[in-house]
Amino acid sequence: MKPDKIAVIGAGGWGTALSVIWARQGHSILLWGRNPSRIEQLQKSRENRAYLPGVNLPKVVGLTSELQVCADADLIVFVTPSTAMRETAAQLAEVTLNPDAVLLSCIKGIEHGTGKRMSEILADIFPKHPIAVLSGPNLAAEVSRELPTASVLACTRPEWATTLQNYLGTPRFRIYTGGELAGIELGGALKNVYAIAAGASDGLGLGDNSKAALVTRALAEMVRLGTKMGGELRTFYGLSGVGDLVATCFSQHSRNRRAGEQLAQGRALSEIASSLGTVAEGIPTAKGAYECAHNLQVDTPIIDQVYSLLYQQKAPAQAMEELLRRDQKAETI
Repeated sequence: MKPDKIAVIGAGGWGTALSVIWARQGHSILLWGRNPSRIEQLQKSRENRAYLPGVNLPKVVGLTSELQVCADADLIVFVTPSTAMRETAAQLAEVTLNPDAVLLSCIKGIEHGTGKRMSEILADIFPKHPIAVLSGPNLAAEVSRELPTASVLACTRPEWATTLQNYLGTPRFRIYTGGELAGIELGGALKNVYAIAAGASDGLGLGDNSKAALVTRALAEMVRLGTKMGGELRTFYGLSGVGDLVATCFSQHSRNRRAGEQLAQGRALSEIASSLGTVAEGIPTAKGAYECAHNLQVDTPIIDQVYSLLYQQKAPAQAMEELLRRDQKAETI
């Protein structure tokens, strides 16, 4: 069996990019957005100027702001902000879904208050449906231009992972299958927090040596916390871990890196959020990651300092100085 109709839930940059590349492969795509006026503008212009300017939306991509219209899809792809996932999924649960639908999360976040991954939220709301996740170093601007990209996908029903790999992968969007969901999601979520720290390093002008050290220690921290939260060690050394960490910490396209850079330059968080025009997922995820680390008693100095930057008004220079002043010790995970 293969999915004949795909509903993409979330008309931001990533949801638009996925809709574009899959439509170019001849798949039937329905793109849902919460804002009716923005969907109307998309229908007229066929360009998502707010989130993915310069990319033409193929005419075969349908557009809607009504979740009911998405209910008969064979594959439902969630690409909303992580903070909107539970509410949107709950609203979708109020309509009668295709009983054979597979649910695919492409969202990178950890829920504040519960510490749950996005697939766990979907499992709470849709316990009878197969649930898959997709993550990796996937910058929407590059994916939509069909620059070579790789991702990793896993599913609660492993046979579906191969089906989705073959159906959704393209010569320029290569999909590998993974054996577990937790590590894939946690790597994709935690790297956004570390990208804020990397951006702050850029904003403070600390140089390439400093940033390389920061990213290396971020990987060690990701492994410590991620394995405690149920991920497998090997997953964090793959595409959704180190791959996504490198891309997000160094890319000029990275919203999270840019947010950290602007924080270090003295801009207020509210001003940064407004200027980005879209969600920097590391900002809400820092809350969930900080809570999980403390509940599990995992040492996460970088997450702690990012949290203090975002929610305790600590000065970026002070946060970086505190990291540098930590006791010297053996290099271990």
